[in-house]
Amino acid sequence: MATYTGSCACGSVRYEFAAEPVFSGHCQCRDCLTDSGHAPLMMIPQASFKVTGTPKFYERKADSGNTVRNAFCQECGSPLFGLSSGFPDAVLVMAGSLDDPGRFVPQMVIYTDSGHAWDYMNPSLPKFGKSPAGS
Repeated sequence: MATYTGSCACGSVRYEFAAEPVFSGHCQCRDCLTDSGHAPLMMIPQASFKVTGTPKFYERKADSGNTVRNAFCQECGSPLFGLSSGFPDAVLVMAGSLDDPGRFVPQMVIYTDSGHAWDYMNPSLPKFGKSPAGS
């Protein structure tokens, strides 16, 4: 298994992990919609995740009641990854921050109840109005 690497736009924060994603998909929740129609995410085991640099975190409550912490670069503001109390052993990596975003292969679309009609999603992907597992 090859190592995945990624960073923010300015390179101040970098990360790597050597584990295959447990989940990969598009999220259309309102928190992920703050800068686009959806967020392409990969869930990976936290034990395999290493960060260099110091991201800034924004904390919020998810609709499940869990606490979600989103990591951004303090310098350029790039979204990088998220942590959820609902998945304490996992990291949700923003696929657009990968050095090779082509490695992202979506398996489903979640939170379609919040999605916009103009954000066209692949019709062959399974779709869920909320998260099938909670966040």
